[in-house]
Amino acid sequence: MNDNQPLIIDCESHSKRIAAVVCGHMIQVKDRVVGFVENNSDPSDLQAWCDQCEVMFLSEGDKTDAFEAFNDRAIVCNVCYADLKAKHSRHD
Repeated sequence: MNDNQPLIIDCESHSKRIAAVVCGHMIQVKDRVVGFVENNSDPSDLQAWCDQCEVMFLSEGDKTDAFEAFNDRAIVCNVCYADLKAKHSRHD
């Protein structure tokens, strides 16, 4: 397998799409904006977590076991990722 090829997942809503990673809070919280912090500068590697995960990450200083447990990572497709970004981005 070529390392430059993106991981493809079969999304229940959007069929076969490029995979992205988000924290579980973005999926679980439906009644408020939790923030959207993209944590990778590579536009082809979609990764983001919420404001609380950012605080936890900075507090821990790394992706520690405690951070990983708090983050509750989820794999979504790139379309779901864009939808979550639109929903949870702060527009202050």
